[in-house]
Amino acid sequence: MTTTIANPVRQRIAQGGVALGVGVRVARGIEIAKLMKVAGFDWLFIDLEHGQMSIDAACQMSVAALDAGIVPLVRVPMGQLTMGTRCLDGGALGIVMPHVDTAEEARAIADAFRYPPVGHRSIVGGLPQVSYASLPLAETASMINAATLVTVMLETPKAIANADAIAAVPGIDMLLMGCSDLTLEMGIPGQFEHPRLVAAIEATIAACRRHGKIPGIGGVYAEALLARYLRLGMQVALAGNDLPLLLGAATQRAKAMRDLTA
Repeated sequence: MTTTIANPVRQRIAQGGVALGVGVRVARGIEIAKLMKVAGFDWLFIDLEHGQMSIDAACQMSVAALDAGIVPLVRVPMGQLTMGTRCLDGGALGIVMPHVDTAEEARAIADAFRYPPVGHRSIVGGLPQVSYASLPLAETASMINAATLVTVMLETPKAIANADAIAAVPGIDMLLMGCSDLTLEMGIPGQFEHPRLVAAIEATIAACRRHGKIPGIGGVYAEALLARYLRLGMQVALAGNDLPLLLGAATQRAKAMRDLTA
């Protein structure tokens, strides 16, 4: 049995690249995992905060993603630590917790999602991440802790003000900016080029650099603008979501076919 679990997000970043994710909110079939891997994405953003997806569907999708070689990250609703641990036991390689404003909240998240000695997550044998193998407890805990991405979302001015303290929390891997909610909270909804948002992005990247954490961005999809923020130092980007990608491609195709028959 290997003593490590492959994590393509960590591998991409270690090679100096940007780990690209795609949101899954309306898809339910496990085929989405392999499809998005073939499309070129590094991770799935399986969304249990918005939409009606069940834990069962998210876990089945996560197991398929592990086999496909794409990282399954599951976003749970705000504060749902128990839901997060269930998703981790079911195959997720990381949890995304939205609306994290303080270092105290971040510490509770790390404590729940990390095995000792980092946290106090309860352990169970035969996990999907180790191909259901029966391994010594110490080996299982070490491997899962190393591979799992514990991610907190910064979505308010308070979170940005506390970015340095949040980034300093042991057991937190990534600070993912939710720019849609953040601009709403700032009173500048959808203004993704606003100087206040740019300053927030710069502050988050700086905090991550100081504490060896991964800075990530979501909600910004205009290519030129996203390229600008990647140049500033973002290492992870949510590049799109299944609903607008499907609708956009279908709309374009339907228009092209209508034009042929006009």
